[in-house]
Amino acid sequence: MKQNLHTHSIYCDGKDSIEEMVLEAIDRGFDSIGFSGHGYNYPNDPCSMSDESQQKYMEDIYRANDQYEGRIRIYLGIEEDSIGRRFDHNSFEYIIGSVHFIGQKEFAPIDYSEARFAQILHDWFHDDLLAMAKVYYEAVKEVASREEVDIIGHVDLIAKYNENGKYFDFEDPQYLAYAYDAIDVGIANGKIFEMNTGAIARGYRTMPYPHISLLKYIHDHKGKICMSSDCHNRANLDLDFEVCLELAKMVGFKEMMVLGDEGFVAVPIEEMKA
Repeated sequence: MKQNLHTHSIYCDGKDSIEEMVLEAIDRGFDSIGFSGHGYNYPNDPCSMSDESQQKYMEDIYRANDQYEGRIRIYLGIEEDSIGRRFDHNSFEYIIGSVHFIGQKEFAPIDYSEARFAQILHDWFHDDLLAMAKVYYEAVKEVASREEVDIIGHVDLIAKYNENGKYFDFEDPQYLAYAYDAIDVGIANGKIFEMNTGAIARGYRTMPYPHISLLKYIHDHKGKICMSSDCHNRANLDLDFEVCLELAKMVGFKEMMVLGDEGFVAVPIEEMKA
């Protein structure tokens, strides 16, 4: 089984059309691919889909599913941000819930650039990363409580720019407490946590989300995982899937979740392809 459910197209901030992504997936031996365009979130996220572009996105996926039937299964999904929830959830086969923004009356993106991240950390949190992490993981907890969400996207996105511990110690007990608390909420609500290689593709991390300590915690507390590349460029459609599989095995996972026509099911990890 080879599947990627976290992919973006030209209808949000991806580089390729739906058909280009589908053809790449076929060439790379995928059994299925799911699209997860950014749901409406204006004006905070100018890359998110408008009502008009979302309709075209959906039509392209329906068309591709018909055109390539028998060669690959294509799933219609969406990525719902913690501060963007304006669409009909019943129109989609699955939903990824993610936190890209923090704030209340004013919102700021934590993953647009390292310079913006550092500015938010300094201006809003007086360079106290733990204070920022608390706010971030509280938002993750809220998303993990939403009934419509199936998958928690890049659960430790706050660590995107923390390669080599630049901003904080990955093993800091207080940081881990905030992260574990959010993971507990996701597990209690039956959510799937993705292993996500998107930051590797962008050159910010050498290992996938989540950090190994969090991945082990998910395993030890009977959480569920899936594998994705958070693909914005078809060249990275299965980037470092082999790394995800090896890490998952290393911490003890025996299964991964995949989406089928009857919903999400557990597949033996030995049957997953990189």
